[in-house]
Amino acid sequence: MKKKVYVLGGYGLIGSACIRRLTSAGFEVVGVGRSIAKGMRSNSQINWQVVDIANASVSEWQDLLSDANIIVNAAGALQNGGRDDLEAIHVKAIKKLTEALSGTSVTFVQISAAGANEEASTEFMRSKARGDKVLSQSQLNWLILRPTLVISRDAYGGTAILRAAAAFPLINLQIFPTTQIQTVSIDDLTHAVAKAANGMIRSGVVADLTEKGAQSFDEVKREFRCWLGFNPWRCKVSAPACSIKLLCLTSDLAGLLGWRSPLRTNAMKSLEHGITGDTKAWDAAGGFPCRSLQETLNSMPATLQERWFSKLYLMLPLAICVLAFFWFSSGVISLISISDAQLVLSERGMSSDTAKLLVVTGSFADIVLGVSVLIRRFSKLACLGMIALSTGYLVSSLFTAPDLWLDPLGPLIKVIPSMALTMFTISILDDR
Repeated sequence: MKKKVYVLGGYGLIGSACIRRLTSAGFEVVGVGRSIAKGMRSNSQINWQVVDIANASVSEWQDLLSDANIIVNAAGALQNGGRDDLEAIHVKAIKKLTEALSGTSVTFVQISAAGANEEASTEFMRSKARGDKVLSQSQLNWLILRPTLVISRDAYGGTAILRAAAAFPLINLQIFPTTQIQTVSIDDLTHAVAKAANGMIRSGVVADLTEKGAQSFDEVKREFRCWLGFNPWRCKVSAPACSIKLLCLTSDLAGLLGWRSPLRTNAMKSLEHGITGDTKAWDAAGGFPCRSLQETLNSMPATLQERWFSKLYLMLPLAICVLAFFWFSSGVISLISISDAQLVLSERGMSSDTAKLLVVTGSFADIVLGVSVLIRRFSKLACLGMIALSTGYLVSSLFTAPDLWLDPLGPLIKVIPSMALTMFTISILDDR
């Protein structure tokens, strides 16, 4: 009879890779996450359970995990924001899970992070350490695996921004260039999870998973650039400290709107202090040596889609900001110059009251769409609204102001590139 494994955070970068490894190793795997749609898109071959991991009660966990043999916890968040609560995800959820599983023989495999410490510089690391402590003080059969920077075929978070940084055109924009970094292949991490699930690693182990050597962040970027097949940079420029702080602040504000930027303060602080681990505990537990960064990259050759992604990744925030500015400013300008805007329609035979109503309605619609596209949960709907409204403007203009199509400044022609930018944004909006 197959052992049953529940993978929490099952459609995340690490969780989805664990599911693939455990399935191929012969386990019956159930994915757990907040969205059945994202789960099915990640892996349609397994069963999924929809659970709000951060807020599920003890009784809910008892009901869900009543037939579990193994729990793999790959759920996590980088920073508090519009969609995440670190204390709830990293600590409170572990407390409820250990209480729900008390008295059972379930094996609990916790995927934490190298450097997790209650005195660490970021709340991410501190909350991870508190959660690890709760688990280690429980009576469960537990193991805590702490990977360094995980390198995966999939691109998300740190692995995505590394690709983007490596693909930056012409200039090597240096941010913390001498910081020491160690990496671990996603294949080595999932191999370790499978060994733990099979009982091949003793309970009570807390081990970093990492390659032996370390390299500077600048060297890591250069290796990624070489892997992507791009020419060496022409020159290098050190990013001023003030620009890094501004980048973190902007990313943190985006986080409050639901965007999970890997450039938020927690990530940048972790990068500044280095991402390293110690292999001693893993070696002592009978673990295998993890491959080096070069070996990891050699095992997953870069293709055209990698090069496309690395160039397009930073285009998404730019596209969102351009659309927000375009639509919001368009609405505000129309309201400020309402008489002039109204005149465009009334001169072409429309009654003054109708023209004013259309201008005011259209202006407020533009403003709402411009604001909504900045909010992650509404961004796709906002883009669809922009396309619909733009189409409405163009079609209605054929009947109300056809002469504007030939206007030397091209006010209607310019709507078409805006629609193209919106379609482009929708096509790269998914983050998983």
